[in-house]
Amino acid sequence: MPRYDYTCAHNGRTIEVSHSMSERVECWGELCDKAGIELGDSPADAPVFKELSTGTLAERSARKNDFSLPPSCACGHTHGCSGH
Repeated sequence: MPRYDYTCAHNGRTIEVSHSMSERVECWGELCDKAGIELGDSPADAPVFKELSTGTLAERSARKNDFSLPPSCACGHTHGCSGH
């Protein structure tokens, strides 16, 4: 079953859930039910938005923290570039 990331407009949290392609999740309460998490302080009817992504939240997080990639400089080249 496909996995989707949704972000809550009220609290800014992004949650990953599985559901069929035809199903829609439109509010924080529905998202919490699907994810098996508590509502917390956010209203159940707070709107959520499906994030467009090429990978899961865990995969993006791992890539963001991958320190094996060379850091980029302001010009977009890797450090040690001759583009300056």
